[in-house]
Amino acid sequence: MKPCILTDTVNGIYTESFDKTAQLANHQLKKTFPIRITKRTLHGGTSEGVDEITIDNGTLSLSVLPTRGMGIRRVTCGDVELKWNSPIFGPVHPSFVPLSDAGGLGWLEGFDEWLVRCGLENNGSPEWDKNGKLVYGLHGRLANLPARYVSLSIDEATGRITLTGKVVESKLFFKKLELTSELITFAGSPDFIVRDTITNLSAEQGEYQFLYHINTGQPFAAPGGRVVVPFKRMAPRTSSAVENLPQWDTLCPETPGSTEVVFFFEPAYNRYGRCPVMLVNRKGDRALTLSFGKEFPYFSFWKSRLADADGYVCGLEPSINLPNNKSFEKKHGRVGSLVPGESRIYELYFGILQDKGSIQKNELDIRSISPGGKIEPKPVKDWTP
Repeated sequence: MKPCILTDTVNGIYTESFDKTAQLANHQLKKTFPIRITKRTLHGGTSEGVDEITIDNGTLSLSVLPTRGMGIRRVTCGDVELKWNSPIFGPVHPSFVPLSDAGGLGWLEGFDEWLVRCGLENNGSPEWDKNGKLVYGLHGRLANLPARYVSLSIDEATGRITLTGKVVESKLFFKKLELTSELITFAGSPDFIVRDTITNLSAEQGEYQFLYHINTGQPFAAPGGRVVVPFKRMAPRTSSAVENLPQWDTLCPETPGSTEVVFFFEPAYNRYGRCPVMLVNRKGDRALTLSFGKEFPYFSFWKSRLADADGYVCGLEPSINLPNNKSFEKKHGRVGSLVPGESRIYELYFGILQDKGSIQKNELDIRSISPGGKIEPKPVKDWTP
């Protein structure tokens, strides 16, 4: 199938709605699956004008938001639903998100996706200059930039479905960075790939930071669930994380009024150069798997232990830097750089396991990668301001 262009601002193309159904063969599985891809524009409240594209490959359903930096709103596979109950009732159109709020936390007023990209100019904590003026807001602008180009392609020979989006973060005299996002899945598969390419479109060298915020809440990520991560070194970010250190890998009970906790990791990689991570539900019979490569030298695990109504959620966060303020990260050499025209590719592989045997085997494989990872008892000076 020739790529179907849904949005192209250069050529004035915009598709308000789209609905395609087909029977698509997966030759590896030796089976044909009914697929459906739809696009709609949301109306009402702060969701007014948000585009949503849903890809149902016959087993897995993915909801993507081109208006919000190609973020993934939710993922569904059988009785597994990956999402979280954000208190903001999104998705929120970027025009309603006060990124320049003087307090630096305006980004949180649009935060409710399952997968959010943080960057590109900065991706960590807010930062102010010596006069108290906000320089960088929380997590950057990327998640609140609409895609300027969106296309869909279906390969009948392989059963591959690809949604491509292009988002540009630019500012006269300062930067011109482009994210090309590919969401890839195959007919009938419980797996999918996020492949992102960051390109410096400027004639001058450009800096960037990049982090994925992958957020899962109840009912999947409920108290008693746990995360499995291979690591060389791990440290709590704050004193509240130190208190939670004995339960760092476990999802805690809902605790109204509690503070978030974050743990920083130097990941360990298997012989294929991949770091496999797994989030397991309380019963141990359902799991989300995530795999990333050495292009991500850092990983964070985030837990919000608030009541579900206020945002009970945990986050898996592969990144090129730690989510601190940019000045601190630059001081420690954790800011990326691209010469004019240069690109870097970042890939995440996701899967959903739905039986205890596969989950137990996967856990043994992960734990065998780095059985003696070092756990620091308190925040590390080079990792935490």
